[in-house]
Amino acid sequence: MQGKRVLVTGGAGFIGSNLANRLAADNDVVAVDDLYLGTPENLDDEVEFVDASVLDDDLPADVDVLFHLAALSSRPMHEENPARGARVNVEGFINTVEQVRAHGCDTVVYASTSSIYGDRTEPSPEDMDVEARTGYEASKLARERYAEYYQNFHEMSMAGMRFFAVYEGFSGAEEHKGEFANLITQFAHEVATGTPPDIWGDGTQTRDFTHVADVARGLELAADHELDGIYNLGTGDSYSLNELVARLNDILGTDVEPTYSENTMKNYVHDTMADPSKMHEATGWEPEIDFEEGLRRVCEPYLD
Repeated sequence: MQGKRVLVTGGAGFIGSNLANRLAADNDVVAVDDLYLGTPENLDDEVEFVDASVLDDDLPADVDVLFHLAALSSRPMHEENPARGARVNVEGFINTVEQVRAHGCDTVVYASTSSIYGDRTEPSPEDMDVEARTGYEASKLARERYAEYYQNFHEMSMAGMRFFAVYEGFSGAEEHKGEFANLITQFAHEVATGTPPDIWGDGTQTRDFTHVADVARGLELAADHELDGIYNLGTGDSYSLNELVARLNDILGTDVEPTYSENTMKNYVHDTMADPSKMHEATGWEPEIDFEEGLRRVCEPYLD
């Protein structure tokens, strides 16, 4: 990824801005965002920002590579309005790919989700059977199927990246997400300020927490290698929410106990864990920021 013109949709959001800023050192980067979940304050001056929706007809599509990260990225957003979720996540994907394809772009890397694996305490490989349990998952599976179409019919390179629990902290680009920020981010802020984190259930649920810097690097490698198909971006390790709170207390020097509430969420995914071997074999990617180092980075501003 050097000397390319690059479009990042959702580019002012959490993951998108980290990727756009990373790529801007060696490429001409345009970040498109409708500012529903993003803010241009996340972007470095070298990144060109365009306030637009992926449903618009006149996107800045004359690019070499498309990173399509724009989405309604929370299941409640889809349950509140399934039609809007489908328009943004599915129609917006097709609309953007069609526009860049018309300009000769044949390399696309796009965001999918690990939640389609359901509950898994063992590593989840990309070739296991998956199904849609929520509108959000249905929209991401539809995106993967349309990517197959573009790969098979139009011979485009289409790499779908299944994200796990991506985090950075409120000192990074997550602050604007508020209640939609990763649990590491929310719990760290609460513990640091003496507020008991509220855990749904008994806290034994586990997540494969993956630092956004590793995710951004993986997205760039996917474009570098012009990957096709589906790839996990996760560490291969999982930690419970109880352990998360305990480690945050250790790092912050606090003693804040969580509270526990009944989990009434339907089709709640209790456990996630990536099998990152396919991505490693294809590109050499592996996570560089482990759980302990990631927590220290999140907590560092509070310690200062």
